This record gives sequence, structure tokens and C-alpha cells, in this order.
Amino acid sequence: MFHSFFPNPRLFFSSAVVWALVCVFLWYLVGANIVASMGYPPLPEEQQPVGAAFFAAPSNFLFYIYFILAAAVFCGFWHVVSKSNPWVVWSVWGSAFIVFITYFGVQIDVAVNVWRRPFFDLLQNALGGKPGVTDGDFYGLLWAFTQLGMVGVAVSVVSSFFLSHYLFRWRWAMNNFYMSKWEKLRHIEGASQRVQEDTMRFATNLEGLGVSLIGSVMTLIVFLPILLELSKYVTDLPIIGAIPYSLVWLALIWSVFGTFLLALFGIKLPGLNFRNQRVEAAYRKELVYGEDREDRAQPPTVKELFSNVRRNYFRMYFHYAYFNVARYSYGQIDAIFLYFVLVPTFVAHKITLGIWQQIATAFGQVSNSFQYLVSSWTTIIELLSIHKRLKAFEAAIDDVPLPKIDQTYLERDTSVVHVDG
Repeated sequence: MFHSFFPNPRLFFSSAVVWALVCVFLWYLVGANIVASMGYPPLPEEQQPVGAAFFAAPSNFLFYIYFILAAAVFCGFWHVVSKSNPWVVWSVWGSAFIVFITYFGVQIDVAVNVWRRPFFDLLQNALGGKPGVTDGDFYGLLWAFTQLGMVGVAVSVVSSFFLSHYLFRWRWAMNNFYMSKWEKLRHIEGASQRVQEDTMRFATNLEGLGVSLIGSVMTLIVFLPILLELSKYVTDLPIIGAIPYSLVWLALIWSVFGTFLLALFGIKLPGLNFRNQRVEAAYRKELVYGEDREDRAQPPTVKELFSNVRRNYFRMYFHYAYFNVARYSYGQIDAIFLYFVLVPTFVAHKITLGIWQQIATAFGQVSNSFQYLVSSWTTIIELLSIHKRLKAFEAAIDDVPLPKIDQTYLERDTSVVHVDG
């Protein structure tokens, strides 16, 4: 699954994480000070440029250059040591490009958040009848938002186009690898489905989760300092009272609670999804054999196989029922959670409409990043079941014993072949 596309996957991914952490710490401990000494200190939220000028701000532009140079060093090293890998350009350089464009997407969210304060403060002043508000003020800020929208559209189109090619090449690499071992794999239950469908679903789901994870990490890196700064406006919480960095602690505790809640209620689902793919494949395979051979797909056999399908689905429906109770209940409470904890702040008139918009956006971004497992849990369940199928598939390549259920269906197929022979 991985070594067909990535060079030395375990070392590659572990080194990528270490290198990313080193680069982040170097920037915050050294790089930011160097940029400040050049006359470009980081600007507070209210002084950030609004609109497309945000991306051209010297501190932001210099960080983009730093990001590209750090990625080039890492990718250049792996390109040199992995010349024998035919997919190194896509797996190494392509992954770096995905990381960068994901980070730039987060920057667009930051730019929109910067825009929110002046726009909604202007809106509050206009609705409150304060003098000095003109049509030009509104049109100027709306044009700034349009600029951000155009940048966002361009980034989304490029990202979608590139990811489509990236995913297909990963699937292409897995397909080539499995087909080179076809003689060992062809007798395993659902071999054709695992090569054709499971590789496609695995690449798609894993890349979706991977991009989401990268986006969540990038969002935390970018929005946590913003939320820390905005926490100064929230000095009193219901029941708890005053705590430092209140918004950050609230986002962390609430998200961790949701993650453990859904993990607890969904603990049985990966195994059931895995079993479901097995029983569906066994039922389908028997029907396919029955198209050409009279001794296959007999009513007793089909009835037994379909009863396995029915039994597993009914189990899944039951376990998904209480899992969905937990998931949807958490989602409903999550929708009003921030309003509840900010009631004392609202009543005390400590924030304006613009600051509230920034708090809501920043809190939502950080909270959603902490809730990565919550929002991705159903996809993770499906990915785990596909991973189990492909790992069982690869057991035949490595000449290790197949899982019991694979052995059962393999024995059934080979026994029929022996009788016919």
C-alpha cells in the first residue's frame, strides 16, 4: 500500500514529521527574530493588511520563501537517495506541494478572519447610526473580500486538479505492484475487487484524511496564536470564572471530550465494516462462479452466504444507532457551546460585533482542528476496514498465513477445483 509509492515509507514519514517540527521551531525561535530585525515584525491582528495585500505582507511573504526552501531541502535529499523509485517525483515532491497548498488555504482563512473585524465593526456602526460611515467604506471592504475569494477559488481549483492526479498515480503504483504478484494473489477471496476497488478507495480515503490532518495541524499552528490573543477579551466564564487563555482551554477540553466520546461509542465499527466487506465479497464471488458453473451458487450455499451478509448488516445498524446518538448529540451541543460560554462577555459589553466574529471563526478553526478524529471518524472506520483487507492480501505476498476467514474461502475454492479436476 505504501512502499509501492513512497520510498522507505516508515523512514520517510517519520523523517517528514521530525523535519517539520525542526522547521517550525527554527522559524519561531530564530526566523521570526531575523525577520523582525530586518524591520518586519509580526503585526497584531488589527493592523494586518486587508484583502489580497495580506499575502504580500513582508512577514508572510518571507515565511513562504522559508517554507519552500525547507521543503526543497527535504525533498532534494529523498530524491537523491530514492532514484530507483519510479514514483519519487509524485510521492515526495507531490506530497510537499500538497502540504504547501494546504498551508496556503489556511492562510486564506486567516486573511478572511482579519477582514471580519473591520467589516462587522463597520456594520455595527452603520446599524447603530454612528456618523462617518459611507458607501465607499462598505464597497472597499467588499472588494477586499472579493479579492480573497478569487485567491481562494484559484487555490481550490489547483488543489483539486493536482490531488486527482496524485491519487490516481498512487492507485497506479499499487495496481502495478499487486499485478506483479498476481500469481500469488489470484486465488484469494475477492482478489479482483481488492486490486480494482480497494486500492482506489484506500488511496482516496487516506489522502482525504491526510490532507485533513495536515490542514488541522496547519490551522492549529496559525490560529492558536490568534486565539491566544483574542482570549484577552474573554475574562469570565460561566461556573468556572476567570482563567488565563480561556478560549484555548475551552477548545481543547471540548474537542478532547468529543473525540473520546465518539471513539468509545464507535469502537466496534471498524471490525464490523471489515467483516462486512468480507461477507459481501464472498457472496458476490459465489454468484460470479455460478454464472459459469452449475455446481456453484446452489440455493443452500447462497442462502448461507446471504444470511452472513444480513446478520452483519443488522449488527452494523445496531451499533451505528447508538454511535449516531452520540455523534449528533455532540454536534447539536457544539453549535451553541461557544454562545453559552460567552454569555458573561456579551452581557458585560466587552467585545464588538467584529471581535465576536473573529472569536467565533478562530475558535471554530481551532476547535475543528482538535476535533479531527470527531469529524473524520466514519472515514477512519472505512479506511481501517480497507487497510485490513489489503494487509490480508499482502500476507500472501510475504508468504505468511492468511487470516482465518481468507483461508476458509480459499479452501472452498480449491476444493471445488480439485473435485472438478
